[in-house]
Amino acid sequence: MNDTKKAHAQIIYLILAALFISSLVTSNLIFQKFFYWYPFDIELFDIKFFEISVGLLPYPITFLITDILSEIYGKKKANQVVIAGIFASFFSLGIIYVSKNVPATSWSQVDNEMFTTTFGAAPLAVLASMLAYLFAQFIDIRIYHFWKNLTKGKHLWLRNNFSTFSSQIVDTLSVLLLLCSFEIIDWSKFLGLFLSGVIFKIMIAALDTPILYAIVFAFRNYFKLKAGEEIKL
Repeated sequence: MNDTKKAHAQIIYLILAALFISSLVTSNLIFQKFFYWYPFDIELFDIKFFEISVGLLPYPITFLITDILSEIYGKKKANQVVIAGIFASFFSLGIIYVSKNVPATSWSQVDNEMFTTTFGAAPLAVLASMLAYLFAQFIDIRIYHFWKNLTKGKHLWLRNNFSTFSSQIVDTLSVLLLLCSFEIIDWSKFLGLFLSGVIFKIMIAALDTPILYAIVFAFRNYFKLKAGEEIKL
């Protein structure tokens, strides 16, 4: 690989890392708003289905990006982005904590009460999300590379879906257990939110497979990579 293409590979890596971190931090900040997954509004055995947090909307992007990074840049580079995401999330948590404790002016459009209502649960939510996220992302990367090595770089759809399905279930279960334990969400909502979240994430993971194929194809074509070959930065 010549110096020009290596520089391009570095820039793309930084862009993917930026998208990953911004998606992760945003999902932690907006999680408190819940909505019905239109057009579904189903109740079965007193369980409300398809109620999900808006925080789930950007979250699947993080798993797509780690799969891209794992496929093109390798396990080490994917893990580095995950760790960077953890630091970014805790940094945002610190900013929220300081912002919540400084008094609002009398003319501020967002007063202390409104700010606390919106972001008051964010520190605990970020903590819960980080613990679940750390566990799920490392599972995702490990399972992805297990299948990549087992299939010798073939069957991209297999490792993409197996790794994402497994990690999304672990992530959803872990974060809801923590949020309910911290009394941010009532336990009566647990089962409905868990099933709705898992179904939503698995459907998105299945839908993003063609996107992953297209991106990986473009990378391999531009950087002249063989099946299973990774860019070394």
